[in-house]
Amino acid sequence: MSPPTGGSVRLSRFASVSATVAALLALTGLSGATATAQEATVNYVALGDSYSSGVGAGSYEAGDCKRSTRAYPHLWRNANAPTSFSFTACSGARTQDVINNQLGPLNSSTTLVSISIGGNDAGFADAMTTCVLEGESACVARVGQARSYINNTLPARLDAAYDAIRAKAPNARVVVLGYPRMYQLNGSCWFGISERSRAAINAASDDLSEVTGKRAADHGFTYGDVRGTFTGHEICSSAPWLHSVTWPIGDSYHPTAAGQSGGYYPVMENLA
Repeated sequence: MSPPTGGSVRLSRFASVSATVAALLALTGLSGATATAQEATVNYVALGDSYSSGVGAGSYEAGDCKRSTRAYPHLWRNANAPTSFSFTACSGARTQDVINNQLGPLNSSTTLVSISIGGNDAGFADAMTTCVLEGESACVARVGQARSYINNTLPARLDAAYDAIRAKAPNARVVVLGYPRMYQLNGSCWFGISERSRAAINAASDDLSEVTGKRAADHGFTYGDVRGTFTGHEICSSAPWLHSVTWPIGDSYHPTAAGQSGGYYPVMENLA
């Protein structure tokens, strides 16, 4: 038999190379499908305080934590259909409560975490009560105490909570949501606390946002500042998304359902 010509050798080599390329493409396709499947897996855990649980929005689930189906974690779940969803945020929670009571669902498979925390540590509820019941001087003094706590004590408390989250969920994207300013200054409120008291409360909200944002960034977390989305919708605006003093009293100074859907959800959707 005659030996193969140069053209035959080249054809043979071409066929061999083509087969190898085809095999590599098949493997690459398989790998790509696997990567796509992994990217599509979203295991979401919603942590935090009453601003995350949805106090003020109504439609609460059973239990004492006042978890609302109108809160931004539920809205994000409904819109994005994550693979799994755990909702452990609870009304009244402080940083230590998150560490002690809310981290159970977190693990190495958790891909997304959201949290708002720090307002209760700083004593915002007590400060608001003081402002409503005890007048301007007492209000400004009590808010001053809250601002001192926010700037001097809260950072270490946030660090502890964020460290605990990262230790339990090393692979998760963590979105930290802040708090809105409470009042539109020079707004439409003719009664209630004084303008000076409103300005003091807003200044404390700004402190809380700045401190929280910095601590989140230093931990490699993503910070969602909601002051922008709530602008024009504070108490004393023409279209408030925050309750003033209400009955039941626990809803006071919390986002309404519109505040959750219009103020919190867009920020979460943009960052998650």
